Amino acid sequence: MADRRDTPLPQGSLDLLVLQTLDGGPKHGYQIARHIFSASGDLLRVEEGSLYPALHRLERRGWVVSEWGQSEANRRAKYYRLTRNGRSQLKTEVASWRAMAEAIGKVIETGAATPRLARPAAEAV
Repeated sequence: MADRRDTPLPQGSLDLLVLQTLDGGPKHGYQIARHIFSASGDLLRVEEGSLYPALHRLERRGWVVSEWGQSEANRRAKYYRLTRNGRSQLKTEVASWRAMAEAIGKVIETGAATPRLARPAAEAV
């Protein structure tokens, strides 16, 4: 089993995770990464090299907006918040993710119960 600290984010999940995190209110980048890590039971680590391009992409799409403010450490920080379109997209992403997780769950549950196909005679040993 892989070390929990090395667990990669599931492909296509970063936008959903960021939008869901911002649904709780405006946050700067470090707070977003820290929330995702903490809320996932210290399993999902978002690196800066992935987070900031994702935030800029979400901003270009109109799903988040940003403004400069003071962090809890009294430093200048860029805060991101959801827009109305971002909340709508979050609902879409959550529904899509849940449908995909349900479909994968069905495959896992039925996979062991499905009879194996006979191998072609040429492969039989």
